[in-house]
Amino acid sequence: MEQVVITCENTGITKSYNVGTSLLEIAEEQDIQLQSQILAVMVDNQLKNLTYKIYNPKTVKFIDISHPDGMRTYHRSLIFLLQKAIKDVLPNHKLRVKNSIANGLYCEINNGKNTLTPTNVDDVRERMHDLVTQDLAYIRKKIPTAEAIKLFREQGYEEKALLLQTRSRFYTSVYYLDGYPDHYYGPLVPSTGYITKFGLIRYNSGVLLMFPKPDNICELQDFVEQEKMFDIFKEHKEWGSILGVKGLGSLNSAIQRGYTGQLIKIAEALQEKKYAMIADLIYAKHEMIKIVLIAGPSSSGKTTTSKRLAIQLKVAKLNPVVLELDNYFVDRENTPRDEHGDYDFENLHALDVDFFNQQLKALLNGEKITVPKFDFLEGKRYFDNTRLRLGENDILVIEGIHALNPKLTSLVPDKYKFRIYASALTSVTIDENNRIPTTDNRLIRRIVRDSWSRGYSALDTIRRWQSVRRGENKNIFPYQENADVMFNSALLFELSVLKNYAEPLLRKIPPIEPEYAEATRLLKFLGYFEEISKQDEQSIPPTSVLREFIGGSSFEY
Repeated sequence: MEQVVITCENTGITKSYNVGTSLLEIAEEQDIQLQSQILAVMVDNQLKNLTYKIYNPKTVKFIDISHPDGMRTYHRSLIFLLQKAIKDVLPNHKLRVKNSIANGLYCEINNGKNTLTPTNVDDVRERMHDLVTQDLAYIRKKIPTAEAIKLFREQGYEEKALLLQTRSRFYTSVYYLDGYPDHYYGPLVPSTGYITKFGLIRYNSGVLLMFPKPDNICELQDFVEQEKMFDIFKEHKEWGSILGVKGLGSLNSAIQRGYTGQLIKIAEALQEKKYAMIADLIYAKHEMIKIVLIAGPSSSGKTTTSKRLAIQLKVAKLNPVVLELDNYFVDRENTPRDEHGDYDFENLHALDVDFFNQQLKALLNGEKITVPKFDFLEGKRYFDNTRLRLGENDILVIEGIHALNPKLTSLVPDKYKFRIYASALTSVTIDENNRIPTTDNRLIRRIVRDSWSRGYSALDTIRRWQSVRRGENKNIFPYQENADVMFNSALLFELSVLKNYAEPLLRKIPPIEPEYAEATRLLKFLGYFEEISKQDEQSIPPTSVLREFIGGSSFEY
């Protein structure tokens, strides 16, 4: 029998195998041992499922839940397991996957009346465990798209059917679990027996699906209450209703029918209304509030948020004064270092917190301060006699990743502070059962902005992204519920605009780079979006948060 040469990065072994050998057979033959159970595999830096068969020479790398793509594979497979259990136990109910919250995934299960009971949840959870015990195979088939559309319409998943209709492809991949169909934009594990750990708890009017920790598949993520974050997701559900968009299929259809301009105008108006509302909240307490603190993760649009809020504060007869945290860095030789010995500029103590607090306290006492400056080339603080004293209607605006950390402003009583958390909490889903992760939205924003504003390639940005995410998990996310107000900077139409900019950048990443896998995933993801024409793009206002990433803003950054 004809053979092909396979190189396994996990073991360093290069060996010949019969054509048509599956990756699972190779893993078992080489006795691949990872931190936890193997879930998927990179084949020439492209994600494949373990049932994938080899017909040409390949380089493979097996991955588990500790790898981001391993975790995503686990998530998709677990969602399908939940969907099948609901079909078996509550046949008149439908699953709608909503958003990541409280270290889990919030889902709604209803029959149009929101009648889910605690007993219903127990029954669904028990059925999920039954399906895991049966170790049922996830079977992938390619069928004509017209057939897939009909199939999902019969199941009552109109958004899924509409998405496939707007994509206009000849064939569509459909997964089956015990005869029940669904569509996912990434591979699944081979069978339900791979789903070794999960949780399902009643939450709000739906359920929270809990996943294992990436460093320990035997333990679930810790539940973290995020009531304020949940409220902002509900607000944007209402905004989607105003715009008449339930999912990506609806959005694509609206663009194809020529409603792009209207979508842009309404989405931007809803955001402007939110900025005005926040300014009104601050003005209502302006005799007490002296500091507005704005925090958010990378590419959350917090800089534009601070600038648009400043305009609304001026409309409210307040005078915003920006105090830049970057000027309070400690001298380079005093900067903390990370576990690799590199400078950790995202550490709170990379800032001179004590000096910063002293100056804040002095300003609130009506004193004049000499504002520091920081020379990033020399890594030194200096003073150029820039003075600052707060006037009667002046209000400090401070923006930065640590802005909501209580230690940053520890000497200032909370009654003087107003705290804002900004993020890009994606307000549209792919379909009923496939969500768009907020991190993907922000990563695509950053890839586009880094290219034109900093000269970084998509490869550079993706390579740095996991380090950025670790910093966010440590320095930003633990404090987000400290906010008085949360602001969602995501625009319903933005990925249809960013698609035009991001795709050419992602295609430049060569297949030999490990980051090619992420580029391929993002390209497939963007492929679901109907692009917005350059002509329609011109209707995006110069003050839009999106202009921070694609250019053409009337603000200076």
